Amino acid sequence: MRAENLRNVAIIAHVDHGKTSLVDVMLKQSGVFRANEQIEERIMDSNDLEKERGITILSKNTAVHWQDIKINIVDTPGHADFGGEVERVLKMVDGVLLVVDAFEGPMPQTKFVLRKALEINLKPIVVINKIDRPEARPYEVVDEVLDLFLQLGASDEQLEFPVVYASAREGRAGYEPDSIGNDLGPLFDIIIKNIPAPESDIDGSLQMLVTTLDYDDYLGKIALGRIFRGKLNANSQVAVIKRDSSLEKVKIAKLFTFNGLKRADVSEAAAGEIVAISGIPNINIGETITSALEPEALPTIEIDEPTLNMTFMINTSPFAGTEGTHVTSRKLRERLFKEIETNVSLRVEETVNTDSFQVSGRGELHLSILIENMRREGFELQVSKPEVIVKEIDGVKCEPYEHLTCDVPDTAMGKIIELLGSRRADMQNMITLTGGITRLEFLVPARGLIGFRGEFLTETRGEGIMSHVFHSYQPYKGDIQGRKRGVLVASDPGEATAYALYQLQDRGLMFIEPGTKVYEGMIVGEGNREQDIDVNVSRKKQLTNMRSSGADDSLRLEPPRIMTLEEALEYINDDEYVEITPLSIRLRKKYLDKNSRTKFEKKRALGLS
Repeated sequence: MRAENLRNVAIIAHVDHGKTSLVDVMLKQSGVFRANEQIEERIMDSNDLEKERGITILSKNTAVHWQDIKINIVDTPGHADFGGEVERVLKMVDGVLLVVDAFEGPMPQTKFVLRKALEINLKPIVVINKIDRPEARPYEVVDEVLDLFLQLGASDEQLEFPVVYASAREGRAGYEPDSIGNDLGPLFDIIIKNIPAPESDIDGSLQMLVTTLDYDDYLGKIALGRIFRGKLNANSQVAVIKRDSSLEKVKIAKLFTFNGLKRADVSEAAAGEIVAISGIPNINIGETITSALEPEALPTIEIDEPTLNMTFMINTSPFAGTEGTHVTSRKLRERLFKEIETNVSLRVEETVNTDSFQVSGRGELHLSILIENMRREGFELQVSKPEVIVKEIDGVKCEPYEHLTCDVPDTAMGKIIELLGSRRADMQNMITLTGGITRLEFLVPARGLIGFRGEFLTETRGEGIMSHVFHSYQPYKGDIQGRKRGVLVASDPGEATAYALYQLQDRGLMFIEPGTKVYEGMIVGEGNREQDIDVNVSRKKQLTNMRSSGADDSLRLEPPRIMTLEEALEYINDDEYVEITPLSIRLRKKYLDKNSRTKFEKKRALGLS
């Protein structure tokens, strides 16, 4: 038996192909909002970081009604770093809308999220979005999508995917690219027609899989998931089957379904429905909520393993404790272990040092989002250089490889190929696009991409687009040259002066401005040589009757390079840390005083460190 008045669908896509914008318009056109209601753009991206960066980090649930049929919609992240989010929420749905840009076509993350959907046999609908782009090439893109389905081993049924052409920005869709309608009606119709209604065995014993966790200040921990069998009632006694197969009997406090952007408080929900429940403080992702009398577990959620790790430590710089409120190792430990309750792709391990923890994730973005959230919560910490996780497979040392796609201006193509060649990348494909743009595809060791984005943007003058996705573990490919230039290291504590920075301009590029407080061992710039150089950026001009401090105002200083968190993580070497506080991002040497650094370098040269 199927719940014919219900559809469960996820929206999947590469980053910036318009899936969140499409959900916005679906909400508006289905009558979720009042006619005079003020609505923000990208309503579903509720997290501050999502709004700032224009990306989806956390999956979101919503629901709309069309022709008396309820459509539960899950908006998923597009970045492969948040693949854990994608994998688990796909367990809740019966079909997917694969949104593809009408010009860019399938990209690395398109392949990643589609593979996950096809593996669990979901029904696909292809939405060719941004059909209003002047350079749109819809028919070619449909052919490329078909090639991708074939490449991923889609079944004959999955290859018969319906296609809708849309402009999410204009809120229009149709069955042909040159005759789209005035609204998204064709898209809603094709969802109802092609996405199968969920199985609804309401008479069986209860089974619900927990796929997402949320938190409410009043209700506490909230578990989200789909009921696969039976019925669930508020205030009822149920059992939770843990990941280790142990059983815990609990009571459901409140039960919610989704209606637009809101949770609707209900007394009962049946198989096929996506729900949220409160009242189970120890619930975790991948666990089964089941009948207390007839407990039966659902298959747990398998998540791809992390490929990158770094060390999180308490802040030990001379400025420690001056800008944050959470500065102890106890607070750091609590926060990291709390994160792994909801962030299933993350791993946290304690080390021999009680003040440091090894944190493993799916990529730099995955880890940097965690760090950024922590600094906004008032944490001070320092982190080491990201390192790839190396495995031994069949007695062979192997490392993670990424499939990298670069859209670059033709003028920069040669330089990009040269840079990636030095990073052990192998070119897989080259495609000429319109407008003097060439698409280059590479297979590259993941460690070869650490620090590459900055060089890529410099060489393409900010016009290049790069994205990558995990490919596989392959044999280790040898050493890769790291940063080619040394850094300028502050030799004295104090406050940077315009006079000192002006005198040091010919030594390299500065990372700080006049007035910045510095400490010994803090990295203040990038040098012109391979070796690190100690510099005094707080030196003041000797004042006489002929030379006044006011003359500093006329000094012409080159603008400094102010790094973002991701740029700082990519930039540092293995003898350096990034210091993160709610107010500052600083680069520093692992050993702050010069003598300790000299001893460390001598030991490293002898292979003793």
